[in-house]
Amino acid sequence: MDKIRLIVVDDHPIFREGVASILGSEPDIELVGQGVSAEEAIKMTREFLPDVILLDVSMPGGGLKAAEVISASFPVVKIIMLTGSDDKDIVVAAFKAGAHAYVVKGVTARELNGILHTVYAGEGYVSPSLAASLLSEMTSVHRQPSSIKNDFDELTEREQQILELIALGTSNKEIGQKLFLTEKTIKHYVTNILQKLHVRTRVQAALLAQEKTRPRPASN
Repeated sequence: MDKIRLIVVDDHPIFREGVASILGSEPDIELVGQGVSAEEAIKMTREFLPDVILLDVSMPGGGLKAAEVISASFPVVKIIMLTGSDDKDIVVAAFKAGAHAYVVKGVTARELNGILHTVYAGEGYVSPSLAASLLSEMTSVHRQPSSIKNDFDELTEREQQILELIALGTSNKEIGQKLFLTEKTIKHYVTNILQKLHVRTRVQAALLAQEKTRPRPASN
């Protein structure tokens, strides 16, 4: 079985080494690097091309900047922001930068391990308490409603059906079970959906779908 190749970047040594030790001890995870700055995060990503990278938001050079560069240059790498901040503006900025998950420090080791595997499998993650804030702030990555509508018109009926389930927080495995399709087939559909909606992650796609269906105030 292939191991999940992981890099952990945080400028607080005790926290970073603790996370690295806990996750690196898992039998299906291989810790390939640790760093303390955005510059090191980008450099190590280029050198090791990990499956998943954990980034702190407030590290030297900026975790958001690192996420943006890594997402654009190495789109196969899954990005998890692991931080102490639950500021909704930062959460929104993280997903716009290409993060696949936003985790507030304080989660248990077991929870973090589960989130890592979820993200590695192609899912996204954001805590329910932050999801509501995201919906109110992240209005379609600043695109105009007409552009959004055109993007949704490009989706097939099946893709729209799958997107609706994604927006409800349904995993690929659960979607496959509901639609009697293999998980691999669902992953293929999700890839197509992301491309057609011009977003990088399923969390962005879910937010876009929820924004589209949210009732808008009537104009006077």
